[in-house]
Amino acid sequence: MDRPFNLAPIRAHVDRIYDIKACIRPFRTKGPRLDVEQIGDALVIHNYGHSGAGWSLSWGSADMQVQKAMSRSPKRIAVIGCGIIGLTSALMAQRAGAQVTIYTREPFQSTRSVRANGSWTPASRMALASEAPSNLGDVWERMTRISWKNLRQYIGLAGNPLAFADHYYLSDTPFDTALPPPAPSPLPVPEFYALGDRIGDITPKLQDLTPDIHPFPVKYARRTTRLFFNFSEYGHRLMSEFYAAGGKLVMRNFHSPGELAHLPEKVIINCPGYSARDLWKDKAMIPHSGQTEWLIPQPEVNYGLTYRNVEALSKSDGIMMIDTGPRNGLPKGYGSSNEMPNRAEAEAAVRIMEELYSRFPANPI
Repeated sequence: MDRPFNLAPIRAHVDRIYDIKACIRPFRTKGPRLDVEQIGDALVIHNYGHSGAGWSLSWGSADMQVQKAMSRSPKRIAVIGCGIIGLTSALMAQRAGAQVTIYTREPFQSTRSVRANGSWTPASRMALASEAPSNLGDVWERMTRISWKNLRQYIGLAGNPLAFADHYYLSDTPFDTALPPPAPSPLPVPEFYALGDRIGDITPKLQDLTPDIHPFPVKYARRTTRLFFNFSEYGHRLMSEFYAAGGKLVMRNFHSPGELAHLPEKVIINCPGYSARDLWKDKAMIPHSGQTEWLIPQPEVNYGLTYRNVEALSKSDGIMMIDTGPRNGLPKGYGSSNEMPNRAEAEAAVRIMEELYSRFPANPI
C-alpha cells in the first residue's frame, strides 16, 4: 500500500473565501440531446443536456456531432453557445477543416460551465432510468472514451490546464453503514440511469487505507486518483486555439429557434446548455442548481478530499469546496433554478473542513 507523504493541511477558514459561484447543471431526463433537425434551409445538430458531465464528455460529444455536421461538407459552421460543449464543438469543427463562428450571449469565462465543479465525472446523472433511450449506455461510453483520448494532449502542459490528484474519502463511521431515512421530499426522488462499470479500464480504483497509513484524524479513509480541470488555464488555452485557427466570436442572444435560419452559416451545432429549456421549449430539461465556494489558492496542497458531504479540491486558482448533499433522498439542488450565491451555505461547508483540520496532526506524515 502506497503511503501518502507530506499532505499539507488546507487552511479552511471563512475569511479565506474569495468567491462563491452558483449555476444550474443542464440535466436532461432523456439524456443528452444529440439529434439533428432542419430549420428552414439550416441543418441544426443538437449537442446539449450533459448534466454534470459536460467537462468530461465535451470532446467525445463534439466529435460525434461534428461528424454529422461534416456530412454536408460545409465550408462554414456556426456554433451556438460558448460553454465547454460549444467551445470543444467549435475546435473539433475547425480541426475537420471548417471555418467556425461561435454565437453566444456571454464569453466563455462568464458561462455556467465556469461556475461548475470541473472534475472528471463522466457518469454524473446522465438521465432518468424511466426516460433514458435504450442505446444511452453505448453512446455514453463512446463519448467518454473519445474525450479521455483527447484530454490527454492537455495533461502535463505549462500551467496545468488538466491535472491528476489523489482524492481521499474520509468518514468517522464505516463506509457501509446504513444511511438514515431520507428527509421528506417535495419532489419525487429521481432514479437515475445506471451506466455500470463500462470504463473500469481507465478509472483508478478505490483503495481502503488503514489509520496507520494515512494522516487524517478519522478512522476510515479511502483513496483514488482523479482528473480535474483548471478553468483559467484550460479555458485560455482552448480560446487561444480557437482564435489561432481563424475562429470568430459574435455576441448574440437568440429568442427562438427560427432565428437560426437567418444565420449565414447553414450548418449549425446547437450547444445552449440549460438555456435550451426556454429557447427550444425542451421540457426534458430539469434545473439542478449547485454552488462552489473558493478559498485563496494553496499551491502546496496537491490533493482533494470528501468529508461529511463536503468536497474540497486544490486547483491553480483556489481551493474549491462544494456541499454535495446527503447520499440518499432528493439530490441537493434538484428541481431548483436558484443561481444566487448563498454565503451561509458556503461558510457552513468551510467550517466542516475547518473542524476536520483542527484535529489534523501537527506533524503529518
